[in-house]
Amino acid sequence: MNSWGELVGSSDVMITGLAPLETATGTDISFLSNPKYQQQLTQTLAGCVIVGPAMAALASTRGPCIVTPNPYHYFARLTQLWRRQIARDVSGLPAIHPSAVVDPEARIAGTARIGPLCVIEAGATVGEGTVLKARVTLGEDCHIGERCIVHSGVVIGADGFGFAPDDGRWEKIEQLGAVRIGNDVEIGANTCIDRGALSDTIIEDGVKLDNLIQIGHNVRIGAHTAMAGCVGVAGSANIGSHCTVGGGAIILGHLTLASGVHISAATVVSKSIHKPGNYTGIFPLDENANWERNAASLKQLHSLRDRIKTLEKENKP
Repeated sequence: MNSWGELVGSSDVMITGLAPLETATGTDISFLSNPKYQQQLTQTLAGCVIVGPAMAALASTRGPCIVTPNPYHYFARLTQLWRRQIARDVSGLPAIHPSAVVDPEARIAGTARIGPLCVIEAGATVGEGTVLKARVTLGEDCHIGERCIVHSGVVIGADGFGFAPDDGRWEKIEQLGAVRIGNDVEIGANTCIDRGALSDTIIEDGVKLDNLIQIGHNVRIGAHTAMAGCVGVAGSANIGSHCTVGGGAIILGHLTLASGVHISAATVVSKSIHKPGNYTGIFPLDENANWERNAASLKQLHSLRDRIKTLEKENKP
């Protein structure tokens, strides 16, 4: 995506911070990517606002603005620039924190950074430029690629949930696979990715996972797919590339989602989806009394359908 930007208006404004439109001051830069928030654009005190071409005329009436085809992408790149400017100098700090536990048989790239209280088990590998924040656990033989960010509390390579029933008890199925994570992946705090039962659990390049996500054993997530917080993906699901999954959604096991599928928040995906597009399965919020009446009606849909079919047959000429 092209991220060029053109300044419209004075270049004499001093910018000292980044802020949302509603709280920005005259020394902040902000952005507007969704036209439905254009009222905030007219009210903001921001010294400069990043906008798309459709909002350029309105933005320029209030002061300096940067016009770009994709304001959100431009703002993302700006936050990266800002982070580099304010980042602490870590050049003198050890690449592996003294409190981390790293097995001698693990392989850590020279430019990777391992945070406090991390545990890296035997046979695990961490690629160049990858950062593991505090208390990350990387299980044996699991692999993380290059330029990844793994946030605090993440567990990669715990056993998948595999048990065989036997005469009223459960027999453990040993999880003999691992987890393989590609390059440029970011994993949010306290997310868990289980190792495969026989083959590996696979997270491809560019995947973004939010906090508190559960990825079951032998799941495959395609490149550049993004999932919001509290998503649960059951074992052996196969999710394509460039998908999005809203917060709290559930994907049942052994299903396939095509590339370009977008799942709304809190949706339960109970069947495979082979066509790209947006999918939603949420019972609307309502007052409890109304919700109970609607739920009771849903339970009668099958019999109502049969009655309608009968009436249609009776009324055929």
